[in-house]
Amino acid sequence: MAPFISRRLRKGAATTAVAAAAMAALTASQAPGVVSTDHGDRNQEQRAGEPAPDDTPIDGGSSYHTDLPPLVTPDKPGSSTDLPGLPGGSSIKPEAGIPASVLAAYKKAEAALRESNPGCNLPWQLLAAIGKVESGQARGGNVDAGGTTVSPILGPVLDGNGFALIKDTDGGAYDGDSAHDRAVGPMQFIPSTWASWGRDGNGDGKKDPNNIYDAALAAGSYLCAGGRDLSVKAHLDRAILGYNHSQEYLNTVLSWFEYYKRGTHEVPDGAGVLPANGGSGGGSGSGNKGSGKDGGKGKDQGKGKEENAHTLPKPSDENGNSTPTPTPKPGSGDETPGSPTPKPPTTPPPGTPSGPGKLTAVGARELSATAGTNFARSPQVKAVDAAGKPVAGVRVKYEILGETGARFLGLVRSATVPTGADGTATAPKLHAGEKTGAFTVRATAVGQEVAPVEFAATVKARPVPQADALARLDDKELTAPAGGSFAGPLTVTATNKGKATAGVPVTATMLTSAEHPDPADKGPYFLDGAGKPVRTLTALKTDASGQLTLPEIRTGDQTGTFLLRLTTEGGAVLDIELTVTQADAA
Repeated sequence: MAPFISRRLRKGAATTAVAAAAMAALTASQAPGVVSTDHGDRNQEQRAGEPAPDDTPIDGGSSYHTDLPPLVTPDKPGSSTDLPGLPGGSSIKPEAGIPASVLAAYKKAEAALRESNPGCNLPWQLLAAIGKVESGQARGGNVDAGGTTVSPILGPVLDGNGFALIKDTDGGAYDGDSAHDRAVGPMQFIPSTWASWGRDGNGDGKKDPNNIYDAALAAGSYLCAGGRDLSVKAHLDRAILGYNHSQEYLNTVLSWFEYYKRGTHEVPDGAGVLPANGGSGGGSGSGNKGSGKDGGKGKDQGKGKEENAHTLPKPSDENGNSTPTPTPKPGSGDETPGSPTPKPPTTPPPGTPSGPGKLTAVGARELSATAGTNFARSPQVKAVDAAGKPVAGVRVKYEILGETGARFLGLVRSATVPTGADGTATAPKLHAGEKTGAFTVRATAVGQEVAPVEFAATVKARPVPQADALARLDDKELTAPAGGSFAGPLTVTATNKGKATAGVPVTATMLTSAEHPDPADKGPYFLDGAGKPVRTLTALKTDASGQLTLPEIRTGDQTGTFLLRLTTEGGAVLDIELTVTQADAA
């Protein structure tokens, strides 16, 4: 039995006829390839020759928002406006606004997968459509500066009571439930699926399903799995059904996908349009089985079609062909060859903040770090208006200027971050790189006539590890005949205050004698990289265990006793005698 669907309905957004059709489609979908395990309903859509990414839909068959994009309904006064860019409609639609961090995460995931899996052809609008249906774009963009949800977004308990039965797989680590799993985060991953498909989308070294950057990249990777090409309609449908195996879910996602492809605009975090139920809960809202006060059943269920019902569109016909989409009228000024993209807005979308009066630095404007490490603090600025009050939603672009190996997380030289409610925007974690020296980080307000703020950054050389003692691992005498080499490896350990020390530079020099510590010009020698004899080596370092094994030592043709001296930063000195004997006559 496939999991039931708990619908998030708004007035005039679904009908009992739609519900019946959706359930009929869901029942019909239970063909060979739909499997069940001891964790309950784990629906798997699998075609011959195409391995499924996993045996469990990403959201575990949880509830989801069924709000639909605005459609043209001229015969119904007061109905929603049309799609963006279509004739007769406003050029700006609140429903087309996507919160800044959420939109950035979708586009970042698209860019990452374009590089790692170019054959997938993942459009960010598909992630936006799924994010809209799963969590209302992270509850209207209710995320912090790093893209992590301010409060948990949890789907319903998957205990088999109206939903799939999925026993706990994460010990409650993600969903706080040690008995059953729940879908988690803005893209609604169940913990067992996140364990396999979790990604680090923002480069902070963690895979967090509550972070929109991590969740968007993970969702994109899942949709691209199995060699799918999402520009192919059949592949696209199968990918979406792998998220939630329901024809109604597929239709709803495709509706928003087409809507977003016609045009979107960025709105400040927290200013996105919430689903009809306010998006106050998880997963698809509160995690309750019902959608609305009647528990998802609808008080008029079974009594025929609701008045002013808003029926689901048909994104494809029975043969799998895409339904033609309306195009702008010629000469309207909105047409673009090949695709009906909207005219750029001439006025800011609702909720767009007024420009800041200035940007000011928060904390010190001088930063420093050791090569190869992260800076202890990231540049941070605050946007304020003319009255000195903080301005939220200002897009602040941080750029690294100058010759340096320093990069923001993700190995990028620039990153754009929106200001929060307190007006501050913090740059991503800054990695120093290996190149020492000074560089500048500049913060500017995107699209605003505001003076930039610059931070002076310095990368310092790594401190040189020191050792106060060197010792051989054995005390075997080193004797060999002329014209040969000393047998066996010569290994030493460097310690500092009795502790083995890694990375200690060691210099090895052949000397005439202890009484005359001048570099020798005859006797034992090493070979350099070109195979030429050398009697001094400086590019030596102890390994992670504090040990150093010297290269092969050749005896040379001169007999006698010679001295090999090893020295380190910190004052350690070790003298080793090398004896060269007469070669055998044979």
